[in-house]
Amino acid sequence: MNNLAFFPLSENAIMIDYGEEIRPEINKRIHQLSSAISAKPFPGFIESVPAYTTLTVYYNPLAINSRQPYEQACFYIEKYLPFIQEQSLESRTVHLPVCYDEEFALDLAEVADRNNLSVKEVIKLHTNQEYYVYFIGFAPGFPFLGGLDPSIAAPRRRTPRRKTPAGSVGIAGRQTGVYPLDIPGGWQIIGRTPKRLLNLQNSQPALLQPGDQVRFQAISKQAFLSWEEKSWH
Repeated sequence: MNNLAFFPLSENAIMIDYGEEIRPEINKRIHQLSSAISAKPFPGFIESVPAYTTLTVYYNPLAINSRQPYEQACFYIEKYLPFIQEQSLESRTVHLPVCYDEEFALDLAEVADRNNLSVKEVIKLHTNQEYYVYFIGFAPGFPFLGGLDPSIAAPRRRTPRRKTPAGSVGIAGRQTGVYPLDIPGGWQIIGRTPKRLLNLQNSQPALLQPGDQVRFQAISKQAFLSWEEKSWH
C-alpha cells in the first residue's frame, strides 16, 4: 500500500496510482478499494472507475465541507485502505466457445504472419492460456483480459473498422478481449464467440466481471451456427 500515489485529475476527480506493474494481485486491490468506497461512500462521492493500475474517484467538491476539497477527499479515501481486504472480489472461471474459422477470424492470418506462426499455432496459444478480467470498459460489457501469450501479441489496426460484429474476439498489444456489441473497433479480430456477453434484460447485464478468469475453447463453424440457432445464452 505504501506505493500508492494520489493525483488530481480535475477539480472533481482523483487518480490513485498503484504503479506501473500490471498484475492481477494489484488489480484486485484496486477493485477492493472501489467496492469499499461504493459500499460506504464518503460525502460528495459520485463514482469510481477502476483500470489496470489506477482507480479514478469522482466527487462533488461542493458537497465536501472543506476549503480544500481535494485534500479532504484524499483523506476520506485513505481511511478505506486498512479495510479493503474485507471487500471480497468474487471470481469465476468462465469458458467461452470461439470459432476461429476464417469467416469470423478477420485478422487471424495477419496475426500469424506478423509473429511467424501458423494459424493453428496462434489458435493453440490463444486457447492454452487462462485470462484475467482486469476491468470492463470501452463499451458496456467489454472485458479487458490480461495473460495473452506475448508470442501472439499484435498492435491495433491502423484503420479501425466501422463495425466489428458482436462476439468478435480480438487482440491489441498484449491484451485480448471480446466485443459485446456491433461497434467500431480497431483490435485484430481472430475469432468469434456465439456466447452473449451483454444482456440488458439481466439484473447483471455483463457476462464477465472484474476478477473473473476466462478460458477460450475452439469450436467448429458448424457448432457456432448451431449455437446461434438456439439463440444466445
